[in-house]
Amino acid sequence: MKELWLKIREALVSALPITAIVYLMALTPAFSFSRVELITFTIGAVMLVVGIGMFNMGADLAMTPMGTQIGAGLSRQRKLGLLLSVSFVLGLLITVAEPDLQVLAGQVSAVINSTVLVYTVGIGVGAFLVIAVLRIVLRKPLSNILMLFYMALFALSLLLVVNGNESLLPLAFDSGGVTTGPITVPFVMALGVGISGVLGDRRSQENSFGLVALCSVGPIMAVLLLGVFSSNALTYEVPDYTVSSDILGAFLHTGMHTAREVAIALGMIVVIFAVFQVLFLHLSARSLQRIAMGVLFTYVGLVIFLTGVNVGFMPIGYKLGYALAQGNKVFLTLLGFVMGILVVMAEPAIHVLNQQVEDVTGGTVSRRSMMICLCLGVGASIALSVLRIVFDFSLVYYIIPGYFISLALSLFVPPVYTAIAFDSGGVASGPMTSCFILPFAIGVCCSLQGEAAVLRDAFGVVAMVAMTPLITIQLLGFRAVMDRRVREHLAMRRMLGADDQQIISFM
Repeated sequence: MKELWLKIREALVSALPITAIVYLMALTPAFSFSRVELITFTIGAVMLVVGIGMFNMGADLAMTPMGTQIGAGLSRQRKLGLLLSVSFVLGLLITVAEPDLQVLAGQVSAVINSTVLVYTVGIGVGAFLVIAVLRIVLRKPLSNILMLFYMALFALSLLLVVNGNESLLPLAFDSGGVTTGPITVPFVMALGVGISGVLGDRRSQENSFGLVALCSVGPIMAVLLLGVFSSNALTYEVPDYTVSSDILGAFLHTGMHTAREVAIALGMIVVIFAVFQVLFLHLSARSLQRIAMGVLFTYVGLVIFLTGVNVGFMPIGYKLGYALAQGNKVFLTLLGFVMGILVVMAEPAIHVLNQQVEDVTGGTVSRRSMMICLCLGVGASIALSVLRIVFDFSLVYYIIPGYFISLALSLFVPPVYTAIAFDSGGVASGPMTSCFILPFAIGVCCSLQGEAAVLRDAFGVVAMVAMTPLITIQLLGFRAVMDRRVREHLAMRRMLGADDQQIISFM
């Protein structure tokens, strides 16, 4: 309980700034939040804090150990076919059960059947998880593989534009961030740590990361291919963001729906772990008891968090965006930057990532430096997304140059920074981005460009959140490289400039 209380205190510090901004806005004449809206938001904020605290506790106790044990246990069998087959099944089942993917499928139902899309994306994630595992086994550099597949994504994107189905492009790139949700990320990252710990070589730090990065490519490619081969017009209706006067009923209804979705998603992982426990893991009863407690914390924490965010934050995010768009556009852009910084601090999976990065790298990449880079990257992504809505231009002008810069940086930085950066992109675009920032962008777009432009202009904000950390974290690595070279240069100058009499000969 003491450890849980510490997690909740950390979550309070993370969530307090974004909550304070909403309350400060409510005090200004530009906003007319009703009493029901403020009460609903307050309850949602409390649930967010408790949910993040419990989720982080559960990730430490269950999600990370389960992923690591399965990865290590499979690798010790020394059967490549078994490892790859299980990886594919894991990627498929976890993705199909991911709650955020169901939301995405509903948005593109006019183009293709939702079930077909869900399983297409699931197969894409499974296939790319196999590629990610093969990379560890064959010890291939991540940057070369990423360059190959992102070049394919750029080609498909341009083909989509030529075919006149450009409105699907932002949704396709958003899908990469949405699919790697709070359940998938901790488990998949730990799976990579477990596999690389057994099969890795001297580059085990780099090999521990990169699974989330490659798994994010699969959904983008799947949706782009659907758009290329589809001739249907994509329609989108803005959801009803009205806050229900029946506050308790709204939370109970959403909570029950969320509880069912999270149970299915988490149940997939638990069943797979149970099978492996019987076959070859054989963990002690005490370890299983600890994992069971962690699963319970993860489940309850995620249900509380997602319910609070969906009911309390989505309507406020939309209303903030709609009202602010009618004022000064410079202030709107600056506020978008600040909100991006604060939202990333409240993403539950970010804390899991930062802790895992610090542990795997032995403190070489600290939690503090990771958080700073992620905050700056996500802040910049929201500001740039606001500018795109204001001036109404295609996402292509951001995505292609942004990823080119990211891939170019991978040639100059240590491979571990590239692997961490591309994983961070998928982790940063979590539930807070989907449930608060995306409604905020939709509100801005409805106010400035109208509802018809939402799919073209408002969507893509999740893709931007997934892209900008790739640049900022690799710049952190580039700075580390330059600092080391400067120190080596200064040391060499001191050695060459030293007085010969001070040199002692032992010959």
